[in-house]
Amino acid sequence: MNTQIPFVFGHTLVELIRARHPVLMVETHEGNRVIAAVEAVASSPDLRRPRKVVLYTVSNGLHAPGQAGKPTPPDAALAEAVKAQEPTIFVFFDLHHFLGSQSRPAEPMMIRAVQDAALAFRTGEVPHTLVMVSPAMTLPADLEKEVTVVDLPLPTAGEIEGVLNEIVEANAASIVVDLSPDDRQRLIQAAQGLTLGEAENAFARAIASDRRLDASDIALVLDEKRQTIRKSGLLEFISPEGTMNDVGGLENLKKWLAKRNGSWLPEAQRWSIPAPKGVLITGIPGCGKSLTATCMSTMWGLPLLRLDVGRVFSGLVGSSEQNMRGALRLAEAVSPSILWIDEIEKGFGSSGGGDSGTSQRVFGTFLTWMQEKKNPVFVIATANKIESLPPEFLRKGRFDEIFFVDLPTKEERVDIWRIQLEKRLHSASEAAGDFEITDESLGHLAGQTEGFSGAEIAEAAVSACFEAFSERRKLNEKDLSRAINNTVPLSVTQAEQINGIREWASSRAVAATSMSAREEYLTSTADATADVTSWRAGRQIDF
Repeated sequence: MNTQIPFVFGHTLVELIRARHPVLMVETHEGNRVIAAVEAVASSPDLRRPRKVVLYTVSNGLHAPGQAGKPTPPDAALAEAVKAQEPTIFVFFDLHHFLGSQSRPAEPMMIRAVQDAALAFRTGEVPHTLVMVSPAMTLPADLEKEVTVVDLPLPTAGEIEGVLNEIVEANAASIVVDLSPDDRQRLIQAAQGLTLGEAENAFARAIASDRRLDASDIALVLDEKRQTIRKSGLLEFISPEGTMNDVGGLENLKKWLAKRNGSWLPEAQRWSIPAPKGVLITGIPGCGKSLTATCMSTMWGLPLLRLDVGRVFSGLVGSSEQNMRGALRLAEAVSPSILWIDEIEKGFGSSGGGDSGTSQRVFGTFLTWMQEKKNPVFVIATANKIESLPPEFLRKGRFDEIFFVDLPTKEERVDIWRIQLEKRLHSASEAAGDFEITDESLGHLAGQTEGFSGAEIAEAAVSACFEAFSERRKLNEKDLSRAINNTVPLSVTQAEQINGIREWASSRAVAATSMSAREEYLTSTADATADVTSWRAGRQIDF
């Protein structure tokens, strides 16, 4: 069998054809890969009788690969296929237009034609198989029991390397290739998650820009992949911009992540450890959950994909489950990668109904994938209202750990103020000069902002800079104090809700803050229910 054909896909085709499954469906945009796989299977010794391969398109009708045909209605083509006297694999394109797609109803005549062909192929003396190729799996209820769905995975690293080799060989006389073995591997990895056609376009674009192929082209291929992922509408490729040094505090969480850095690499198998599954970060809004997710990509050196759960529920019957499967398949194809789901409770939170069970089915698909995924895709989920999530989502085995991010302690607020002020009072800034960033000044600001979240501190720093800008002068301490005094923090407006979140986390989640940073705070509600700023929640485990 052609080595370019995914082994599992080819093996599955052989088994289903030998078992005389009459109708197979492959959901893919890569029709050429399906044709290549079917041609390889048709001549495989694994089939006791070789098969002829015949293709169908609306514009060409029934025709042999590489030959021309004439336009034929699909129901007429199926009726013609039933009469074939040689064992044949019929690969039909374009049928999804007639079987209902994009909210269009299926054509009754077409449904009956497929059912008649399925019966004839299953019971006839001559073994035939119908393979339907569609970019989106849409099946009317009448055909659900007749059709067997076969998954064609996105191209492997080996397949992409084959495309790269072909392009290099075809242009060898006119380009310069300056790739070390490591650079070559990184270039191939950058193209994972693309179809073969998209990978070919990306490599061709890299060559066309300067007639060279070198390490600098990795960024260009990644940009091509970013465009492709964006077209899916479900995943967004997030470019890494910050580092963990941009996250103030949360040292416990940082240590936990650092210890798992590289655990998806082959060398980690010598320690008999699996790739980490994921982490759920819950807590008070504005305290660094999303920032940690984005900066983690830089720490681990892996691509970060953000899943918009809201877009999964597109409204068309059956499309939500299909959207989720497609997004998860793409995340695995790009692996090793990080899949970020922000405010996950908005997509998977407990809901009564009203959607005919769609949300439950999508949720079940995601849970099953998390439990059974084979490729190293690390899931980092953030939630503000953890109590909204179903209990089966929180059980051990779904996530490696659940962390609670509380209001920053004084030590953490010193870090946050330092990060915010150094970002804005650098040497080239017109605001720098009057305010000196020292341990004493930072400690004073941290004391003034007890009960502030990290986002509120950042906004206070921005507001102070606006004060200085409005008068075209340098930033001073009064500007900062005025901005702090004008801020009503979340710990005041939602003290009861914060206490409720903390009570949940006290025994169920690990504190993201280190034990040393929490020394001056109470760790239970026994004596602290009256003052939200005097205690911090989360189990105390120091990593």
